[in-house]
Amino acid sequence: MNKQSKKILELFARYFAIILIGLGNIYIIYKLLTPLTIHILNIILSIFTKTTLVGNIIYLNGTLIEIVPACVAGAAFYLLFLLILSTANIKPEIRIKMLLASFAIFFALNISRILILIPMINKPYFETIHWIFWHFISTIFVVATWFAVVKIYKIKSVPIYSDLKYIRNLIKPIKKSKRPKRNKKYN
Repeated sequence: MNKQSKKILELFARYFAIILIGLGNIYIIYKLLTPLTIHILNIILSIFTKTTLVGNIIYLNGTLIEIVPACVAGAAFYLLFLLILSTANIKPEIRIKMLLASFAIFFALNISRILILIPMINKPYFETIHWIFWHFISTIFVVATWFAVVKIYKIKSVPIYSDLKYIRNLIKPIKKSKRPKRNKKYN
């Protein structure tokens, strides 16, 4: 298999993985990250106080903390996955390191976000603070995580655009070479 065929196959494999992971409302991401988020939060909270874990609910000093899919931020993880897989010219081992690093960074930020919100649960301004965290802070976390891994791994390609540019160059008609100009001196 020549180099160009390998690159085309790799491109299709990347986008197939993006579609596959996105199927079923990113079911795979939630299936993996929901229990991880719940158990990590429970472990951290149990260091400071007595907790009881029942399903996706953590009972803490008479307060009920329900970890719903929005708390897990599966869509944010999927966006990071999409950005990394849709970026061209990355060696597979670097791509895996980027995925692991970005997921670890964002997971830690997301756990921190939830831990910051927990003391505010029974406060009258909780819904406003929660809304701000959900819409703005989480977006900043995703963008910061993306820029961090791009800088750490020195990525030069632009997600999706670099692939589209490559495909365009593949299907762009080959220009006919111009005839060489005749030298007037020898005519």
